Amino acid sequence: MKAIQATSLSSLDGYAEVDIAAPEPSASEVRITVAACGVGYVDALVALGRYQVKPPLPHIPGGEISGWIDAVGRGVGDFAVGDRVIAQVRGGFAEQAIADVRSVKRLPARMAFEQAAGFRINYVTALHGLRDRAHLAAGERLLVFGAAGGVGLAAVQIGHLLGATVIAVASTAEKRALAARHGAAITIDRDAEGWRDRLKAAVGGGIDVVFDPVCGPLFQPAFRSLKWGGRHLVVGFVGGPIPALPANLPLMKGASLVGVDYRQFAQVFEEDRADAELDELLGWVGEGRLDPPTGRIFSFADHRDALAYALSGEGVAKTVLAVHRDPASRQTETGRV
Repeated sequence: MKAIQATSLSSLDGYAEVDIAAPEPSASEVRITVAACGVGYVDALVALGRYQVKPPLPHIPGGEISGWIDAVGRGVGDFAVGDRVIAQVRGGFAEQAIADVRSVKRLPARMAFEQAAGFRINYVTALHGLRDRAHLAAGERLLVFGAAGGVGLAAVQIGHLLGATVIAVASTAEKRALAARHGAAITIDRDAEGWRDRLKAAVGGGIDVVFDPVCGPLFQPAFRSLKWGGRHLVVGFVGGPIPALPANLPLMKGASLVGVDYRQFAQVFEEDRADAELDELLGWVGEGRLDPPTGRIFSFADHRDALAYALSGEGVAKTVLAVHRDPASRQTETGRV
């Protein structure tokens, strides 16, 4: 099979298409023909050796895939060849990938492969952060930074479904319009000069919850904009240097600074809960309550461009690497931005 692989993490130029043996599933695994692989900021960091956990070499990028099962291990009874699924793998930039059966989920009939490839991490992060960590209630005001990005747009949609009034922060008019189409009631730019005053004018009061995958220059102004009892969710640091917060601010506002980490939640401490939340989210997709948008789709040959684009932070929704197309699958415009 063909895969995208590098023997060094020094540069994206080191990644190239290679021919390697197709993997065989063990008793508790399935093999998936990869239709699409999600490409996120963390995937790009890992590919360059800049993440907190460095992968073994040689490295095939990509951890979140969609596709269809083409082989099952002898101990796998819940899935069959041909099932349309999502899964977490090591090495999603490949024509085939092996997944532990515990990470595999069937796709709703209405969900396209491109939508599914970027779904799990972003949407479970959003639901876990907003409901479990912030206890977001209907009628509360939710401010979302990076509101057109993968996890930010997921938070806009989930916040709207949970009954919050969503205020979306994004860099361009086009990105703000995208957030508005997916549930944001109010949108605002991210220009630092006079930002807090513009927020007050747009909202007419304080914020209950901040969902922040950026943690950039507006980190402290956003925290200062919280109401009494507000919650500021720290989701990531794509905004550059990690910001600081004076310790007296949480005291004066009775507010909380709350961490949201998908990896530890879903893979270390609360795997069963994360699994149940993914089932719930896929159920919402199947019911038509949630329609995940898809960002830019890159061809298999353009793998380096896909990683560079994800690293830039300029994309919208979730960037996707297209690998295979199943002629029998649903190919519609559902979920496109």
